[in-house]
Amino acid sequence: MSVLTAESLTRQYQLGGHVVNALAGVDFSVSEGEFVGIMGPSGSGKSTLLHLLGGLDKPSDGEITLAGNKLSLLNDKETTLVRRHNVGFVFQFYNLLPTLSAEENILLPILIDGKDGKQYQKRLDTVLKLVGLESRRSHKPDQLSGGEQQRVSIARAMITEPAIVLADEPTGNLDSKTGKIIMELLRRSCDELGQTIIVVTHDPRAAAYADRVVFLQDGVVASQIAFSELDDLAVRRQTVIDAMVELEA
Repeated sequence: MSVLTAESLTRQYQLGGHVVNALAGVDFSVSEGEFVGIMGPSGSGKSTLLHLLGGLDKPSDGEITLAGNKLSLLNDKETTLVRRHNVGFVFQFYNLLPTLSAEENILLPILIDGKDGKQYQKRLDTVLKLVGLESRRSHKPDQLSGGEQQRVSIARAMITEPAIVLADEPTGNLDSKTGKIIMELLRRSCDELGQTIIVVTHDPRAAAYADRVVFLQDGVVASQIAFSELDDLAVRRQTVIDAMVELEA
């Protein structure tokens, strides 16, 4: 079953006296429990697509259906509620509140929604265990490493059991060793919790953890790779590299 679909998606920007086609007709879908990577050259439309899929921006044309909701039929308030209840976001720079503990940062989406955090203690314990921060739950961001802060942001994205998690360059601000830990964590959340995930990345090492990699070029889907029969991460990584070289040739 599809959690998210995009049909004939376009996004145009006015830049000076010119129209820029960031997306030029994207058809895209993600199934429940699937882990999808999105790659492409700079300016190919990766982040634009992610923002549209999460309801952070509106397309110039086309339709996005998120958890059964056609976003074009919703007003801004309704879109915000659909996004709040169905999407978890992970960003490159963590976006944690410095005055709150790890536990409080994770519970923030619950509190923003007007719910009692005490009712989510079991779920909080589950995501803290998943990200390996049970002993760091009372620490504030400045007491945590970059990798630990990103793990907090992943737990925050998952606390509401969203239909989908959208991650924009989640390893872009981390060294390769820590980035590997973050991607293993996202992979485990998909395998153990059935979490549906989309990751935008420029790094073939990160993309190798996905079930499927979608390549964008000039605002359209240029190609895709599915890894259903391929388990070796090194081989997956090289397959992604080869696809990128072919795309840019």
